Amino acid sequence: MQAYALSFGLAFALAVAATAIVRAIARRYSLVAKPRADRWHTKPTALFGGVAIYLGFILAFLVRRPGDIRGDMLLLACCTGMFLVGLVDDLVQLKPYAKLIGQILFATLFTTFGMRLHWIQSAPLDQALTIFWLVGITNAINLLDNLDGLAGGVAAIAGLYLVYFCHAAGAPALAVTTAAFAGAVVGFLVFNFNPASIFMGDCGSLFIGFFLGGVSLIDNQVAMRRNVISILTLPVLLLLIPIIDTTLVTVSRKLAGRRVSQGGRDHTSHRLVALGLSERAAALTLWTFAALSGGLAVAVRNFSWQVGAFLVPAFGLLFAIFAIYLGRVRIYAPVENENESRGRALIPTLADFTYKRRVFEVLYDVVIILLSYYAAFLVRFDGQLTQPYYGRFVQSLPLVLALQLSAFLLLGLYRGLWRYTSLQDLPVLFRSVFGAWLATVVGIGLLWRFDGFSRGALVMDALILGVAITGSRLSFRLLRVWMMRFSAPRDGGRRVLIYGAGDGGELLLRELQNNRELNLLAIGFVDDDLTKRGRLIHGVRVLGPADELKALVGDKQVDELVISTKLPTERMTLISQLCGDAGIQIRRLRIALD
Repeated sequence: MQAYALSFGLAFALAVAATAIVRAIARRYSLVAKPRADRWHTKPTALFGGVAIYLGFILAFLVRRPGDIRGDMLLLACCTGMFLVGLVDDLVQLKPYAKLIGQILFATLFTTFGMRLHWIQSAPLDQALTIFWLVGITNAINLLDNLDGLAGGVAAIAGLYLVYFCHAAGAPALAVTTAAFAGAVVGFLVFNFNPASIFMGDCGSLFIGFFLGGVSLIDNQVAMRRNVISILTLPVLLLLIPIIDTTLVTVSRKLAGRRVSQGGRDHTSHRLVALGLSERAAALTLWTFAALSGGLAVAVRNFSWQVGAFLVPAFGLLFAIFAIYLGRVRIYAPVENENESRGRALIPTLADFTYKRRVFEVLYDVVIILLSYYAAFLVRFDGQLTQPYYGRFVQSLPLVLALQLSAFLLLGLYRGLWRYTSLQDLPVLFRSVFGAWLATVVGIGLLWRFDGFSRGALVMDALILGVAITGSRLSFRLLRVWMMRFSAPRDGGRRVLIYGAGDGGELLLRELQNNRELNLLAIGFVDDDLTKRGRLIHGVRVLGPADELKALVGDKQVDELVISTKLPTERMTLISQLCGDAGIQIRRLRIALD
């Protein structure tokens, strides 16, 4: 472990020094990225941070190289080639096809010497798949570099997990090399995290992407494979965020009639910001998902394939909910061209299909039923599902799916909309789950007389199914509440106090939180009932009575007071006078039925 720490620390220090030097040179010679409509930065920012990452890594690698690793110099040569392709692109703006040809060239060179995924037996097909993997991951990191610190943070997290996997596979030399890579990226992040003072550019993103895609291919003995599930999922899990982001952007742009290589604010990070998160919070959110997917990769490697077969699709379901929630964000503005508008209209159609249509809901429930039933057996038998119980599980699964889906339909589970699920819907959810479980018990009892079945597993199925179905229906609401917790006002957004911490105030708060177009951020309640002081409503605190308004305005930097309830004339006059003295605007909520 000391060798890993030394390699990481040396690369970190070298990258910090190199980044500071590169930034100074870039500023001196105006090698900067100027603000653009499809980019977030609002002032010229230094470029070529990738040079610092590359230098920090390569110097640490040469100093700390622990010995011969089959293929490490080949990886270094190909990463250097990819770095040079990106550097030329940063300097002269290569055509997309020219950059792609360079990527394929170095990916082919790397795989020609036996560095492959070894996912399929046919060597030519496996080489083609590996080339696709390397080029895909390289471009995924390139596309992910769209927000301060995002690509670097995700790459550093993946690199640190790779250090663990290399060590666990008995390849300490490769772990030292990967630690140097992670240290160099983290050193660059010191200057690149929001607000960034330097960008990595294509020279950095292409180098990082190719290294991450190729490091696990260096030696077949370092493949970190214990079972077939880990063979297929470990690389994907470690780089899940760039893969998901690339898929979302590619599909969105194709449906909108836009070029995939065309820039735009349609990435995962941009959608999070559009939902109200700050740029820093959006980056940290995706870092968290990258850490979770890496942790899942660790679990898949260390547990049996039966446990892995549950964990991966279960995590996929959670991620699907998150992706669909982001997919509902309207990104592309209406256009005048009729043909373009036709293509762009497909995006809300796709979002509406996956969000509202019962077809998606039923398919999602099929997976939930299957995983819940499978998880019940795994829990009952401590993660080792053996005969005769495994055979009974396989035999009974079609019956369980049919009975539980039928019960969901008959008992009203599909009558509501996920977006508006609330506590009032819980009786329907519980009734549907209980009816589905009862139908399962009766069906299995009639057909098999419970021969070869565990009654404990059937009870566990009811509990797990209940949690999964309820969680899925509440997911959109919970996500919205979570987004509100971390949301920030948009540029020019106004900070408001709400007068009245009653039903009207709660209604007004929800409108302000849900309707981002109002561009108002509720920072607290004002209420004359002193017993409410300090209470929370949807995470917003009751600060005090109106008599303290002037002090509250100064402490909280308030722009407006919005009155949520009907007030007597005398009280309204007093509130208006207090707001005038405090120098803030006053508004009143009004609901009318025409």
